[in-house]
Amino acid sequence: MSKMPPLARVALIGLAVAGFSASAAVAHQAPAEPTKPAKPPRQCFYLSDWRGWTAPDKNTLYMKVRGRDVYRVDLAYGSNQLTWPGSHLVSVVRGPDSVCHPLDLDLRVSDGFGFAMPIRAKAITKLTPEEVAALPKKDRP
Repeated sequence: MSKMPPLARVALIGLAVAGFSASAAVAHQAPAEPTKPAKPPRQCFYLSDWRGWTAPDKNTLYMKVRGRDVYRVDLAYGSNQLTWPGSHLVSVVRGPDSVCHPLDLDLRVSDGFGFAMPIRAKAITKLTPEEVAALPKKDRP
């Protein structure tokens, strides 16, 4: 083996030790936790803040809440009666009147003269101001 100057030998050993230390430090680091997708904020409202509604079709409702917010309620099974003039939307409240999930809405549609037909919500979505502005005027609550 060729003779290496002592200073070069010390430098080579120092580089080897530094490289080993760095790789050991990387090996001992905890793995980064996977980032979880951010949950959308709960978009709840109170039925006592409900101010009006429209139904562009038998399976969609738009509900005006607090005078400025609009929620789209997609129905699992709706009724053509929602689109009739003079129909009433009735909400049955049992316990707190907060609505955060589709099951919190117990709705019925009535013509005011007889049986109130139950309708069931499958999704509730708070619309952005841009989405509300994009609704046809006749469909805005």
